[in-house]
Amino acid sequence: EGVALSVYDTNAIMESQAAKKQKTESDAEDFNTSSAAAAASYVGMNEEGDVRSTTSIVFSLVHTAGSLANALKPFEALSVNMTHIESRPSKTSSDQYDFFVDCVDCGGDKLKSLVEELKKHAVTVHVSSRSPKEEETSLYYGTIPVHCSLTSAWQSIVPWFPHKCSDLDKVANQIVGCGSGLEADHPGFKDPVYRERRQHFAEIAMNYKHGLPIPRVEYTEAETQTWGTIFRELTKLYPTHACKEYNRVFPLLVANCGYREDNIPQLEDVSNFLKESTGFRLRTVAGLLSSRDFLAGLAFRVFHSTQYIRHGSKPMYTPEPDVCHELLGHAPLFVDPSFAQFSQEIGLASLGAPEDYIQKLASCYWFTVEFGLCKQDGMMKAYGAGLLSSFGELKYSIEEDTPDRRPFDPAKTSEQSYPITEYQPVYFYTESFEDAIEKMRAFAATIPRPFTARYNPYTESIDLLDNVAKLKVMAADIKSDMTRLCHALDKLDN
Repeated sequence: EGVALSVYDTNAIMESQAAKKQKTESDAEDFNTSSAAAAASYVGMNEEGDVRSTTSIVFSLVHTAGSLANALKPFEALSVNMTHIESRPSKTSSDQYDFFVDCVDCGGDKLKSLVEELKKHAVTVHVSSRSPKEEETSLYYGTIPVHCSLTSAWQSIVPWFPHKCSDLDKVANQIVGCGSGLEADHPGFKDPVYRERRQHFAEIAMNYKHGLPIPRVEYTEAETQTWGTIFRELTKLYPTHACKEYNRVFPLLVANCGYREDNIPQLEDVSNFLKESTGFRLRTVAGLLSSRDFLAGLAFRVFHSTQYIRHGSKPMYTPEPDVCHELLGHAPLFVDPSFAQFSQEIGLASLGAPEDYIQKLASCYWFTVEFGLCKQDGMMKAYGAGLLSSFGELKYSIEEDTPDRRPFDPAKTSEQSYPITEYQPVYFYTESFEDAIEKMRAFAATIPRPFTARYNPYTESIDLLDNVAKLKVMAADIKSDMTRLCHALDKLDN
Protein backbone atom coordinates (compact mmCIF):
# COMPACT_ATOMS: atom_id res chain seq x y z
CA GLU A 1 0.00 0.00 0.00
CA GLY A 2 1.42 3.37 -0.95
CA VAL A 3 4.46 2.11 -2.91
CA ALA A 4 4.82 4.05 -6.16
CA LEU A 5 5.26 1.53 -8.97
CA SER A 6 4.45 1.35 -12.64
CA VAL A 7 1.66 -1.10 -13.39
CA TYR A 8 4.04 -3.01 -15.66
CA ASP A 9 6.83 -3.30 -13.05
CA THR A 10 5.75 -6.74 -11.83
CA ASN A 11 9.17 -7.72 -10.45
CA ALA A 12 9.29 -4.61 -8.29
CA ILE A 13 5.76 -5.31 -7.06
CA MET A 14 6.69 -8.85 -6.03
CA GLU A 15 9.88 -7.67 -4.32
CA SER A 16 8.02 -4.93 -2.47
CA GLN A 17 5.36 -7.34 -1.22
CA ALA A 18 7.99 -9.84 -0.09
CA ALA A 19 9.91 -7.14 1.80
CA LYS A 20 6.72 -5.84 3.38
CA LYS A 21 5.72 -9.35 4.51
CA GLN A 22 9.14 -9.95 6.07
CA LYS A 23 9.04 -6.64 7.93
CA THR A 24 5.49 -7.23 9.13
CA GLU A 25 6.31 -10.66 10.51
CA SER A 26 9.39 -9.37 12.37
CA ASP A 27 7.39 -6.57 13.99
CA ALA A 28 4.15 -8.50 14.47
CA GLU A 29 4.25 -8.35 18.26
CA ASP A 30 5.15 -4.64 18.45
CA PHE A 31 2.07 -2.67 19.44
CA ASN A 32 3.80 0.57 18.44
CA THR A 33 4.17 -0.60 14.86
CA SER A 34 0.44 -1.11 14.61
CA SER A 35 -0.36 2.30 16.04
CA ALA A 36 2.13 4.16 13.88
CA ALA A 37 1.13 2.42 10.67
CA ALA A 38 -2.53 3.04 11.40
CA ALA A 39 -2.00 6.70 12.15
CA ALA A 40 0.22 7.26 9.13
CA SER A 41 -2.26 5.66 6.79
CA TYR A 42 -4.96 8.01 8.04
CA VAL A 43 -3.17 11.01 6.66
CA GLY A 44 -2.23 9.49 3.31
CA MET A 45 1.40 8.48 3.75
CA ASN A 46 3.49 5.78 2.16
CA GLU A 47 5.68 3.27 3.98
CA GLU A 48 8.67 5.62 4.01
CA GLY A 49 6.65 8.28 5.84
CA ASP A 50 6.31 10.59 2.85
CA VAL A 51 2.98 12.26 2.23
CA ARG A 52 1.77 11.58 -1.31
CA SER A 53 -0.90 13.22 -3.40
CA THR A 54 -3.42 10.50 -4.26
CA THR A 55 -5.85 10.55 -7.16
CA SER A 56 -8.58 7.94 -7.66
CA ILE A 57 -9.84 7.18 -11.17
CA VAL A 58 -12.80 5.01 -12.15
CA PHE A 59 -13.27 4.07 -15.79
CA SER A 60 -15.51 1.62 -17.64
CA LEU A 61 -14.42 -0.61 -20.53
CA VAL A 62 -16.28 -2.84 -22.94
CA HIS A 63 -15.27 -6.40 -22.12
CA THR A 64 -13.14 -7.33 -25.14
CA ALA A 65 -9.69 -8.88 -25.55
CA GLY A 66 -6.92 -6.33 -24.97
CA SER A 67 -9.20 -3.54 -23.79
CA LEU A 68 -7.56 -3.22 -20.36
CA ALA A 69 -4.03 -3.39 -21.78
CA ASN A 70 -4.83 -0.54 -24.16
CA ALA A 71 -6.42 1.52 -21.40
CA LEU A 72 -3.35 1.14 -19.17
CA LYS A 73 -0.86 2.27 -21.82
CA PRO A 74 -1.43 6.00 -21.08
CA PHE A 75 -0.40 5.38 -17.47
CA GLU A 76 2.96 4.07 -18.67
CA ALA A 77 3.38 6.70 -21.38
CA LEU A 78 2.77 9.54 -18.91
CA SER A 79 4.83 7.91 -16.10
CA VAL A 80 1.84 7.74 -13.77
CA ASN A 81 2.55 5.60 -10.72
CA MET A 82 -0.27 3.27 -9.67
CA THR A 83 -0.63 1.98 -6.12
CA HIS A 84 -3.88 0.02 -6.40
CA ILE A 85 -6.17 -1.35 -9.11
CA GLU A 86 -9.30 -3.46 -8.89
CA SER A 87 -12.19 -4.40 -11.15
CA ARG A 88 -15.82 -5.43 -10.94
CA PRO A 89 -18.62 -6.14 -13.43
CA SER A 90 -20.42 -2.95 -14.39
CA LYS A 91 -23.74 -2.33 -12.67
CA THR A 92 -25.08 -0.49 -15.71
CA SER A 93 -24.09 -2.78 -18.62
CA SER A 94 -23.56 -6.52 -18.80
CA ASP A 95 -20.80 -6.20 -21.42
CA GLN A 96 -18.68 -3.73 -19.44
CA TYR A 97 -16.30 -3.78 -16.49
CA ASP A 98 -15.53 -0.94 -14.08
CA PHE A 99 -11.92 -0.38 -13.00
CA PHE A 100 -10.82 1.55 -9.90
CA VAL A 101 -7.24 2.88 -9.91
CA ASP A 102 -5.29 4.79 -7.25
CA CYS A 103 -2.38 6.92 -8.46
CA VAL A 104 0.15 9.05 -6.59
CA ASP A 105 1.51 12.45 -7.58
CA CYS A 106 -0.79 12.73 -10.59
CA GLY A 107 -2.33 16.17 -10.85
CA GLY A 108 -2.54 19.25 -13.02
CA ASP A 109 -1.62 18.88 -16.68
CA LYS A 110 -0.54 15.25 -16.23
CA LEU A 111 -3.97 14.32 -14.88
CA LYS A 112 -5.75 16.21 -17.66
CA SER A 113 -3.65 14.44 -20.31
CA LEU A 114 -4.29 11.06 -18.69
CA VAL A 115 -8.05 11.62 -18.69
CA GLU A 116 -8.03 12.69 -22.32
CA GLU A 117 -6.13 9.55 -23.31
CA LEU A 118 -8.38 7.31 -21.22
CA LYS A 119 -11.45 8.74 -22.93
CA LYS A 120 -10.15 7.27 -26.21
CA HIS A 121 -10.49 3.77 -24.78
CA ALA A 122 -13.09 3.98 -22.00
CA VAL A 123 -16.85 4.34 -22.08
CA THR A 124 -16.79 6.66 -19.04
CA VAL A 125 -14.04 8.22 -16.95
CA HIS A 126 -14.49 9.65 -13.45
CA VAL A 127 -11.75 11.28 -11.36
CA SER A 128 -12.49 10.90 -7.66
CA SER A 129 -15.66 12.80 -6.88
CA ARG A 130 -14.42 16.17 -5.67
CA SER A 131 -17.25 18.19 -7.19
CA PRO A 132 -20.53 19.08 -5.51
CA LYS A 133 -22.22 18.23 -8.81
CA GLU A 134 -22.41 14.66 -10.10
CA GLU A 135 -21.69 14.81 -13.82
CA GLU A 136 -21.47 11.81 -16.12
CA THR A 137 -17.94 12.31 -17.45
CA SER A 138 -15.93 15.24 -16.19
CA LEU A 139 -12.66 16.15 -14.54
CA TYR A 140 -13.41 16.72 -10.86
CA TYR A 141 -10.31 18.77 -10.14
CA GLY A 142 -9.55 22.38 -9.38
CA THR A 143 -13.13 23.40 -8.53
CA ILE A 144 -14.85 24.76 -5.45
CA PRO A 145 -18.52 24.82 -4.44
CA VAL A 146 -20.51 26.98 -6.84
CA HIS A 147 -22.10 28.92 -3.97
CA CYS A 148 -18.73 30.24 -2.76
CA SER A 149 -17.91 33.80 -3.79
CA LEU A 150 -14.32 33.41 -4.95
CA THR A 151 -13.36 35.10 -8.19
CA SER A 152 -13.24 33.04 -11.36
CA ALA A 153 -9.44 33.33 -11.42
CA TRP A 154 -9.18 31.57 -8.07
CA GLN A 155 -11.94 29.06 -8.87
CA SER A 156 -9.71 27.49 -11.50
CA ILE A 157 -6.88 26.71 -9.07
CA VAL A 158 -8.42 26.24 -5.61
CA PRO A 159 -9.10 22.51 -5.02
CA TRP A 160 -12.69 21.66 -4.18
CA PHE A 161 -13.51 21.19 -0.51
CA PRO A 162 -16.71 20.41 1.41
CA HIS A 163 -18.72 23.54 2.18
CA LYS A 164 -21.44 21.91 4.29
CA CYS A 165 -21.13 19.08 6.78
CA SER A 166 -23.40 16.98 4.56
CA ASP A 167 -20.83 17.40 1.76
CA LEU A 168 -18.68 14.88 3.63
CA ASP A 169 -21.01 12.26 2.14
CA LYS A 170 -19.27 12.98 -1.18
CA VAL A 171 -15.82 12.01 0.08
CA ALA A 172 -16.39 9.60 2.99
CA ASN A 173 -16.46 6.55 0.70
CA GLN A 174 -13.44 7.60 -1.36
CA ILE A 175 -11.21 5.27 0.65
CA VAL A 176 -7.64 4.74 -0.47
CA GLY A 177 -6.97 1.47 1.33
CA CYS A 178 -7.60 -0.92 4.25
CA GLY A 179 -11.29 -1.44 3.65
CA SER A 180 -12.81 -4.92 3.53
CA GLY A 181 -10.10 -6.16 1.15
CA LEU A 182 -7.16 -7.50 3.18
CA GLU A 183 -3.53 -7.80 2.11
CA ALA A 184 -2.04 -11.31 2.03
CA ASP A 185 0.14 -10.51 5.05
CA HIS A 186 -2.78 -9.30 7.18
CA PRO A 187 -3.28 -11.45 10.31
CA GLY A 188 -6.90 -12.08 9.32
CA PHE A 189 -6.32 -12.78 5.62
CA LYS A 190 -6.86 -16.55 5.92
CA ASP A 191 -9.70 -16.31 8.44
CA PRO A 192 -13.04 -16.46 6.56
CA VAL A 193 -15.02 -15.45 9.66
CA TYR A 194 -12.90 -12.37 10.19
CA ARG A 195 -13.10 -11.41 6.52
CA GLU A 196 -16.88 -11.69 6.67
CA ARG A 197 -16.94 -9.42 9.71
CA ARG A 198 -14.78 -6.86 7.95
CA GLN A 199 -17.16 -6.88 5.00
CA HIS A 200 -20.05 -6.32 7.40
CA PHE A 201 -18.35 -3.27 8.93
CA ALA A 202 -17.48 -1.92 5.49
CA GLU A 203 -21.11 -2.15 4.37
CA ILE A 204 -22.24 -0.23 7.46
CA ALA A 205 -19.82 2.58 6.67
CA MET A 206 -20.51 2.69 2.94
CA ASN A 207 -24.26 3.02 3.56
CA TYR A 208 -23.93 5.70 6.24
CA LYS A 209 -25.14 9.24 5.48
CA HIS A 210 -24.80 12.50 7.38
CA GLY A 211 -27.46 12.96 10.04
CA LEU A 212 -28.16 9.27 10.59
CA PRO A 213 -27.32 7.49 13.84
CA ILE A 214 -24.27 5.25 13.59
CA PRO A 215 -25.57 1.65 13.48
CA ARG A 216 -24.88 -0.32 16.63
CA VAL A 217 -22.72 -3.41 16.40
CA GLU A 218 -22.95 -6.55 18.48
CA TYR A 219 -19.30 -7.43 18.98
CA THR A 220 -18.45 -11.09 19.43
CA GLU A 221 -16.94 -12.54 22.57
CA ALA A 222 -13.59 -12.95 20.80
CA GLU A 223 -13.62 -9.32 19.67
CA THR A 224 -14.42 -8.15 23.18
CA GLN A 225 -11.54 -10.21 24.58
CA THR A 226 -9.16 -8.54 22.13
CA TRP A 227 -10.38 -5.12 23.23
CA GLY A 228 -10.08 -6.16 26.89
CA THR A 229 -6.43 -7.16 26.53
CA ILE A 230 -5.52 -3.77 25.09
CA PHE A 231 -7.74 -1.80 27.49
CA ARG A 232 -6.29 -3.55 30.54
CA GLU A 233 -2.64 -2.91 29.64
CA LEU A 234 -3.05 0.70 28.53
CA THR A 235 -5.15 1.88 31.45
CA LYS A 236 -2.29 0.87 33.77
CA LEU A 237 -0.10 3.55 32.14
CA TYR A 238 -2.54 6.43 31.69
CA PRO A 239 -2.28 7.86 35.24
CA THR A 240 1.49 8.30 34.96
CA HIS A 241 2.10 8.76 31.22
CA ALA A 242 -0.94 10.53 29.74
CA CYS A 243 -1.52 14.27 29.94
CA LYS A 244 -3.75 15.70 32.67
CA GLU A 245 -6.48 16.56 30.13
CA TYR A 246 -6.70 12.90 29.09
CA ASN A 247 -6.84 11.71 32.69
CA ARG A 248 -9.55 14.27 33.43
CA VAL A 249 -11.86 13.18 30.61
CA PHE A 250 -11.24 9.43 30.49
CA PRO A 251 -13.38 8.74 33.59
CA LEU A 252 -16.21 10.66 31.90
CA LEU A 253 -16.15 8.19 29.02
CA VAL A 254 -16.14 5.30 31.47
CA ALA A 255 -19.20 6.75 33.19
CA ASN A 256 -21.13 7.84 30.10
CA CYS A 257 -20.04 5.70 27.14
CA GLY A 258 -19.45 2.20 28.48
CA TYR A 259 -15.65 2.23 28.47
CA ARG A 260 -14.61 -0.87 30.35
CA GLU A 261 -12.55 -4.01 29.89
CA ASP A 262 -15.49 -6.28 29.05
CA ASN A 263 -17.30 -3.92 26.68
CA ILE A 264 -16.42 -2.23 23.38
CA PRO A 265 -18.17 1.17 23.35
CA GLN A 266 -20.59 1.93 20.53
CA LEU A 267 -19.49 4.73 18.19
CA GLU A 268 -22.96 6.31 18.41
CA ASP A 269 -22.77 6.59 22.20
CA VAL A 270 -19.29 8.09 22.10
CA SER A 271 -20.24 10.45 19.27
CA ASN A 272 -23.28 11.74 21.15
CA PHE A 273 -21.20 12.38 24.27
CA LEU A 274 -18.53 14.21 22.28
CA LYS A 275 -21.16 16.37 20.60
CA GLU A 276 -22.66 17.33 23.96
CA SER A 277 -19.17 18.17 25.27
CA THR A 278 -17.44 20.08 22.45
CA GLY A 279 -19.53 19.68 19.31
CA PHE A 280 -17.23 16.99 17.90
CA ARG A 281 -18.76 13.82 16.49
CA LEU A 282 -17.67 10.52 15.00
CA ARG A 283 -18.49 9.29 11.52
CA THR A 284 -17.96 5.66 10.58
CA VAL A 285 -15.64 5.03 7.64
CA ALA A 286 -14.81 1.83 5.75
CA GLY A 287 -11.09 2.45 5.43
CA LEU A 288 -8.41 5.06 4.90
CA LEU A 289 -9.10 8.49 3.42
CA SER A 290 -6.69 10.80 1.64
CA SER A 291 -5.02 13.50 3.72
CA ARG A 292 -7.18 16.22 2.18
CA ASP A 293 -10.47 14.43 2.83
CA PHE A 294 -9.58 13.29 6.34
CA LEU A 295 -8.37 16.72 7.46
CA ALA A 296 -11.42 18.40 5.90
CA GLY A 297 -13.64 16.44 8.27
CA LEU A 298 -11.89 18.01 11.25
CA ALA A 299 -12.92 21.47 10.00
CA PHE A 300 -16.54 20.44 10.74
CA ARG A 301 -15.55 18.80 14.03
CA VAL A 302 -16.09 15.40 12.45
CA PHE A 303 -13.63 12.57 13.05
CA HIS A 304 -13.78 9.67 10.59
CA SER A 305 -13.56 6.52 12.68
CA THR A 306 -13.28 2.85 11.83
CA GLN A 307 -15.64 0.46 13.62
CA TYR A 308 -13.94 -2.91 13.08
CA ILE A 309 -11.37 -4.42 15.44
CA ARG A 310 -8.00 -6.02 14.74
CA HIS A 311 -7.60 -9.79 14.38
CA GLY A 312 -7.60 -11.60 17.71
CA SER A 313 -4.52 -13.71 16.95
CA LYS A 314 -2.30 -10.64 17.45
CA PRO A 315 -4.02 -8.23 19.83
CA MET A 316 -0.89 -6.07 20.11
CA TYR A 317 -0.55 -5.64 16.35
CA THR A 318 -2.68 -4.10 13.62
CA PRO A 319 -1.66 -2.96 10.12
CA GLU A 320 -4.45 -0.36 9.99
CA PRO A 321 -6.49 1.86 12.33
CA ASP A 322 -9.15 0.00 14.26
CA VAL A 323 -11.73 0.75 16.94
CA CYS A 324 -9.12 0.35 19.70
CA HIS A 325 -6.92 3.07 18.19
CA GLU A 326 -9.92 5.34 17.59
CA LEU A 327 -11.69 5.01 20.95
CA LEU A 328 -8.67 4.77 23.24
CA GLY A 329 -6.30 7.02 21.33
CA HIS A 330 -8.42 9.68 19.64
CA ALA A 331 -11.92 9.99 21.09
CA PRO A 332 -11.24 10.91 24.74
CA LEU A 333 -9.41 14.17 24.08
CA PHE A 334 -12.16 15.44 21.80
CA VAL A 335 -14.03 16.00 25.08
CA ASP A 336 -11.44 18.66 25.99
CA PRO A 337 -12.39 22.08 24.51
CA SER A 338 -8.82 23.23 23.83
CA PHE A 339 -7.77 20.00 22.11
CA ALA A 340 -10.98 19.97 20.09
CA GLN A 341 -10.27 23.54 18.94
CA PHE A 342 -6.67 22.67 18.03
CA SER A 343 -7.83 19.70 15.92
CA GLN A 344 -10.37 21.87 14.14
CA GLU A 345 -7.72 24.52 13.38
CA ILE A 346 -5.73 21.96 11.39
CA GLY A 347 -8.88 21.01 9.49
CA LEU A 348 -9.83 24.61 8.70
CA ALA A 349 -6.30 25.31 7.49
CA SER A 350 -6.56 22.41 5.01
CA LEU A 351 -9.65 23.70 3.17
CA GLY A 352 -8.64 24.78 -0.31
CA ALA A 353 -4.94 24.56 0.53
CA PRO A 354 -2.41 23.73 -2.21
CA GLU A 355 -1.18 20.15 -2.22
CA ASP A 356 2.24 20.99 -0.77
CA TYR A 357 0.55 22.62 2.22
CA ILE A 358 -1.71 19.59 2.67
CA GLN A 359 1.51 17.63 3.09
CA LYS A 360 2.79 20.14 5.64
CA LEU A 361 -0.47 20.04 7.59
CA ALA A 362 -0.46 16.23 7.53
CA SER A 363 3.01 16.29 9.08
CA CYS A 364 1.82 18.72 11.77
CA TYR A 365 -1.11 16.38 12.42
CA TRP A 366 1.28 13.44 12.71
CA PHE A 367 3.51 15.10 15.30
CA THR A 368 0.62 16.47 17.38
CA VAL A 369 -2.72 14.66 17.21
CA GLU A 370 -1.01 11.31 16.56
CA PHE A 371 2.34 11.49 18.37
CA GLY A 372 2.28 14.72 20.35
CA LEU A 373 3.81 15.34 23.78
CA CYS A 374 3.17 18.19 26.17
CA LYS A 375 5.14 19.58 29.09
CA GLN A 376 3.20 19.60 32.36
CA ASP A 377 4.66 20.35 35.79
CA GLY A 378 8.15 20.06 34.32
CA MET A 379 7.52 16.55 32.97
CA MET A 380 6.68 15.15 29.53
CA LYS A 381 3.22 13.67 29.08
CA ALA A 382 1.55 12.11 26.04
CA TYR A 383 -1.52 13.37 24.23
CA GLY A 384 -1.04 11.84 20.76
CA ALA A 385 -3.39 8.98 19.82
CA GLY A 386 -0.56 6.88 18.39
CA LEU A 387 1.05 6.94 21.84
CA LEU A 388 -2.11 6.58 23.93
CA SER A 389 -3.08 3.45 21.98
CA SER A 390 0.42 1.90 22.02
CA PHE A 391 1.66 0.31 25.23
CA GLY A 392 5.25 0.08 23.99
CA GLU A 393 5.71 3.54 22.52
CA LEU A 394 3.79 5.26 25.30
CA LYS A 395 6.46 4.04 27.74
CA TYR A 396 9.30 4.76 25.31
CA SER A 397 8.23 8.33 24.53
CA ILE A 398 8.05 9.29 28.20
CA GLU A 399 10.67 7.16 29.94
CA GLU A 400 13.58 6.82 27.51
CA ASP A 401 16.36 9.34 26.87
CA THR A 402 16.87 8.17 23.27
CA PRO A 403 14.29 10.26 21.36
CA ASP A 404 14.86 13.92 20.50
CA ARG A 405 12.10 16.09 21.97
CA ARG A 406 11.62 19.51 20.36
CA PRO A 407 9.23 22.43 20.90
CA PHE A 408 6.27 22.43 18.52
CA ASP A 409 6.77 24.96 15.72
CA PRO A 410 4.52 24.34 12.70
CA ALA A 411 7.02 25.83 10.25
CA LYS A 412 9.69 23.36 11.39
CA THR A 413 7.43 20.48 12.37
CA SER A 414 5.82 20.45 8.91
CA GLU A 415 9.22 19.76 7.33
CA GLN A 416 10.28 16.97 9.70
CA SER A 417 10.51 13.47 8.24
CA TYR A 418 9.64 10.38 10.27
CA PRO A 419 9.39 6.59 10.14
CA ILE A 420 6.09 4.75 10.53
CA THR A 421 7.30 1.20 11.27
CA GLU A 422 9.39 1.97 14.35
CA TYR A 423 9.41 4.21 17.40
CA GLN A 424 9.72 7.89 16.56
CA PRO A 425 13.26 9.32 16.83
CA VAL A 426 11.80 12.84 17.16
CA TYR A 427 8.81 14.09 19.13
CA PHE A 428 7.39 17.60 19.36
CA TYR A 429 5.95 18.95 22.58
CA THR A 430 3.63 21.85 23.34
CA GLU A 431 3.49 24.01 26.44
CA SER A 432 -0.32 23.95 26.25
CA PHE A 433 -3.07 23.32 23.72
CA GLU A 434 -3.86 27.03 23.76
CA ASP A 435 -0.28 27.79 22.70
CA ALA A 436 -0.50 25.18 19.93
CA ILE A 437 -3.76 26.74 18.68
CA GLU A 438 -2.17 30.17 18.29
CA LYS A 439 0.82 28.69 16.47
CA MET A 440 -1.43 26.76 14.08
CA ARG A 441 -3.48 29.88 13.35
CA ALA A 442 -0.32 31.82 12.55
CA PHE A 443 0.87 29.01 10.28
CA ALA A 444 -2.51 28.83 8.54
CA ALA A 445 -2.21 32.53 7.70
CA THR A 446 0.82 31.71 5.53
CA ILE A 447 -1.12 29.28 3.31
CA PRO A 448 -1.65 30.86 -0.15
CA ARG A 449 -5.41 30.93 -0.59
CA PRO A 450 -7.75 33.90 -1.19
CA PHE A 451 -9.86 33.49 1.95
CA THR A 452 -9.94 32.61 5.61
CA ALA A 453 -12.24 29.75 6.55
CA ARG A 454 -14.55 29.90 9.55
CA TYR A 455 -16.89 27.17 10.75
CA ASN A 456 -20.48 28.19 11.41
CA PRO A 457 -21.88 25.75 14.01
CA TYR A 458 -25.45 27.01 13.53
CA THR A 459 -25.58 26.01 9.85
CA GLU A 460 -22.84 23.33 10.05
CA SER A 461 -21.15 25.00 7.09
CA ILE A 462 -17.98 26.89 6.21
CA ASP A 463 -18.06 30.67 5.95
CA LEU A 464 -15.41 32.02 3.59
CA LEU A 465 -14.22 35.40 4.84
CA ASP A 466 -13.30 36.80 1.44
CA ASN A 467 -15.16 40.12 1.21
CA VAL A 468 -16.02 43.16 3.34
CA ALA A 469 -19.69 42.23 3.78
CA LYS A 470 -18.81 38.90 5.40
CA LEU A 471 -16.23 40.54 7.63
CA LYS A 472 -18.86 43.03 8.83
CA VAL A 473 -21.18 40.16 9.75
CA MET A 474 -18.37 38.49 11.69
CA ALA A 475 -17.51 41.78 13.42
CA ALA A 476 -21.15 42.17 14.47
CA ASP A 477 -21.11 38.66 15.94
CA ILE A 478 -17.93 39.43 17.87
CA LYS A 479 -19.39 42.72 19.12
CA SER A 480 -22.48 40.91 20.36
CA ASP A 481 -20.36 38.33 22.16
CA MET A 482 -18.19 41.05 23.71
CA THR A 483 -21.26 42.89 24.98
CA ARG A 484 -22.53 39.68 26.55
CA LEU A 485 -19.09 39.08 28.10
CA CYS A 486 -18.99 42.58 29.60
CA HIS A 487 -22.47 42.14 31.08
CA ALA A 488 -21.41 38.85 32.65
CA LEU A 489 -18.30 40.48 34.17
CA ASP A 490 -20.37 43.35 35.56
CA LYS A 491 -22.70 40.90 37.29
CA LEU A 492 -19.74 39.07 38.84
CA ASP A 493 -18.29 42.37 40.12
CA ASN A 494 -21.63 43.25 41.69
